[in-house]
Amino acid sequence: MASSAQPPAAAGGGGPDGGSLAGDGEPFGDRSLSQGLSVLVGLGLCVTMLGLGCAVELGQLGQQLRRPVGLLLALLGQFVAMPLLAFLLALIFALDEVAAVAVLLCGCCPGGNLSNLMSVLVDGDMNLSIIMTASSTLLALFLMPLCLWIYSRHWINTAMVRLLPLGAVSLTLGSTLLPIGLGVLIRYRHPRAADLLVKISLWSLLVTLVILFILTGTMLGPDLLAHIPASVYTIAVLMPLAGYALGYSLATVFKMPPHCRRTVSLETGCQNVQLCTAILKLTFPPELIGGMYMFPLLYALFQSAEAGLFVLAYKMYGRDSYKQDTLGEEEDTDISYKKLKEEEVADTSYGTVTTEEHNSIQMEPTQTAL
Repeated sequence: MASSAQPPAAAGGGGPDGGSLAGDGEPFGDRSLSQGLSVLVGLGLCVTMLGLGCAVELGQLGQQLRRPVGLLLALLGQFVAMPLLAFLLALIFALDEVAAVAVLLCGCCPGGNLSNLMSVLVDGDMNLSIIMTASSTLLALFLMPLCLWIYSRHWINTAMVRLLPLGAVSLTLGSTLLPIGLGVLIRYRHPRAADLLVKISLWSLLVTLVILFILTGTMLGPDLLAHIPASVYTIAVLMPLAGYALGYSLATVFKMPPHCRRTVSLETGCQNVQLCTAILKLTFPPELIGGMYMFPLLYALFQSAEAGLFVLAYKMYGRDSYKQDTLGEEEDTDISYKKLKEEEVADTSYGTVTTEEHNSIQMEPTQTAL
């Protein structure tokens, strides 16, 4: 209430108290723009979760629950590896409490829809990708607030962590269950409509992120670079890259095939930045979170760029070897089939078989008879 009434005075006085928090929160003093962003973030999140639900088939879900490898990998990747990575990066770069909470929140988020799209481009296991994204989203309802509570203890004496709205985080996560459930129902009743909604959700993800990035950058103005430390940009670059490496290593420990390793790698490094943005925008006062509202958008930018490089490297180098392996298997199958047909023809012919051919054929009927 008070913050929206004081932007002119704060602008004239230069923000004596607190530097980045006051300055960063200042552009968000326009309540109409702030509410417009909140509506955009909420709608974008609902469409994304609806698309996620439309990608889930009940038969695949039941199969994964009977052999819950995808569920276990989602648990270890999204709620063990990534939160710990975010915590360690915040400590290593000595972030203040505002930046640390933004980084932790992004690290504790479940997997995002971007990983599903990228898994298609690297010939990954789509069933595994969708199940990991969906299961991590459901697990986040309980594990995300728990991870935030555990890893924010280092900054417990700061005002930011004291105001950490774990209840609001849980409420935001709970609100995503409705569009997910609706999407699963649409997939069950109308598969063609579900396929269309999945495509729409992917495009809405890209469009929403671009709009948010442009509007937020415009509202923050030229002070954006000054108010976001270089260490935060460095973390936005390193965190998804390290997540991809951790996911690939995790799949290697489980002795998964190469296409599943690529899938788990992308699932681990790609976070649901729309959910992170929604929580930051809808649960924290704008004058408190300030420019750190941009962190999930920066993370989205770099995770997309690095995943794009991953796809490019696979298209240039990995895909050729993958095709050679599959072609080699097909050639072996064709050769054995041809040999079998030749043997059948030779066995039914009269007076045309040589001694060597007869010896080679002689072994086959005895093996077949056995």
